[in-house]
Amino acid sequence: MATVDKIRNGLIDKILSINDKDFLEALDKLISSSTSQSEIVSLTKDQKEMLQMSEGDIENGRLISQEAMVKRNLEWLNEL
Repeated sequence: MATVDKIRNGLIDKILSINDKDFLEALDKLISSSTSQSEIVSLTKDQKEMLQMSEGDIENGRLISQEAMVKRNLEWLNEL
């Protein structure tokens, strides 16, 4: 896995090769908006309760594999 510095340097190299002003402005807007949206999100009581229920499911082994879930969903869709 690439380190943060490698990723950053790779992005800088790519950005330096871009000559399209509109593209660079859009990229600037994207980067600026993503860095300023690091606010803390408050969860509702119901959301917290659902997360606690999920943790309980994990702790008690009430899990289903992704493969089994896909199979269930396909079976359900075929019944429609």
